[in-house]
Amino acid sequence: MSQQHAEYDVLVIGGSGVDIVIRVDSLPVPLADSVHVGPIEEWPGHTGANVALGARALGLRVAFLDCIGDDWTGALVRERLAKGDVEFDAVISAAGTRRAVNLVDATGRRMSFYDGRDPADLRMPREVYLPRLRRARHVHLSITNFTRFLYDDIEDLGIPVSTDLHDWDGLAEHHREFALRSDLVFLSAEGAGEGTPALMREILREGRARTVVATAGANGSYVLTRDGGPTPHHVPAVVPPSPVVDTNGAGDAYVSGFLYGRLGGRDVLDCARLGTVAGAHACTAPGSTALIGPEALSAAFGE
Repeated sequence: MSQQHAEYDVLVIGGSGVDIVIRVDSLPVPLADSVHVGPIEEWPGHTGANVALGARALGLRVAFLDCIGDDWTGALVRERLAKGDVEFDAVISAAGTRRAVNLVDATGRRMSFYDGRDPADLRMPREVYLPRLRRARHVHLSITNFTRFLYDDIEDLGIPVSTDLHDWDGLAEHHREFALRSDLVFLSAEGAGEGTPALMREILREGRARTVVATAGANGSYVLTRDGGPTPHHVPAVVPPSPVVDTNGAGDAYVSGFLYGRLGGRDVLDCARLGTVAGAHACTAPGSTALIGPEALSAAFGE
């Protein structure tokens, strides 16, 4: 099946779970034996599920694969994806469904504690993912460990693949294979700080990527392409359409908006602007629930 006639625009693999959100007055939290907070909430999502949900809300044909537990948190993930009309197939892991505890302050900033509970030997069977790979235009891999073992099959099939390294500092070995074997790489400038442009150039120089995107929150994002010179292009941030409630999922929404533009044939800077609008919109509701649709995205983009 050709990519033009593929069944899925985006196949997202890995990266679902449940966020336990605790709202605090400020970060860091003062050291104390007991801190009174508002209601503690559970929000299903995480990076891969959020990208899948965001891409589906934009009208793309999406499928999502992951390894999760047969537990109440896994049930929350299934319910969330079903409500978002995302086709989901799960491999049951005895380790259970991933969780994170996110402290969110009054400005929407967060500090996340992630329980990377997957065992090192966890694998997704080829009979689960290969049939869907063959029906996908684009694959987005979360940096869960088991997904790194899919790269050989993805490359053999010639399918473009993207990944999000999040706050990679350029040193942690876990991220390196994802950085060097993906065609489109996203990362957060928070990890490498002032060294982000150098890290972006290293990814292009050492890996197969043709485009690297660094998100920088209120400072917008930076885009560097293989043929675009040594200095990243800056794409300014946009003001969210309503007050910021929660920045959880903003980076994932950016990825969804960028992929929407890329699969629609947009140039790379327009893709980044679409991602910026989607990311800003995501900040306006708790628990990664603010998913922008294609009409609102086009209107905010000025079309």
